[in-house]
Amino acid sequence: MDAETSDDIMAATYRALCDHGFADLTMQDIADESSRSKAALHYHYDTKEKLLQAFLEHILDDFEDRLASETADPRDRLETFLEAVFGPTEDDRGDFPVALLEIKAQAPYHDAYRERLAAMDERMRETVADAVRDGVAASDFDDADPDDVARFVVTAINGAHTREVALGEDPSETRRLVESYLDRTLDPTPEMVA
Repeated sequence: MDAETSDDIMAATYRALCDHGFADLTMQDIADESSRSKAALHYHYDTKEKLLQAFLEHILDDFEDRLASETADPRDRLETFLEAVFGPTEDDRGDFPVALLEIKAQAPYHDAYRERLAAMDERMRETVADAVRDGVAASDFDDADPDDVARFVVTAINGAHTREVALGEDPSETRRLVESYLDRTLDPTPEMVA
């Protein structure tokens, strides 16, 4: 499939998930948001589950692009990471976090969903751990276990997602707490708070 078709289907899937949620989502809903017919969607993806697996892969690729940092500075890399996680997206639709949480809730029953979500979690932890490891090696950060810091930060981010959807809590509060944690853990003289 060409890039234009893929982009159209992924954008339509995003919009349909925002409008209908995971549980009520149909291939027709996605087709209605796309310039393609339902038959064309089935030509590229046999089932809704296959399409959603591709969508999760698309989200992971997009997230990878947002994490890309040109700088070697560990502090800047952590700031880029936090902005990728907590900053607004280009097409910020308020209902998408709900749909994503619904997909996460299906992970125990769908190996492919779990694998994609685990890959996203692993990529997040690697990004944080690598920045911490480099900062400790360069003596920019206090000695800290990079894997422990990464696990804590990513766990807080996952919790923030649930709190946003279930309780209506603004994720900026979690960002503030994560930045404070990083300051206390990595440097006794705070410089990380944006």
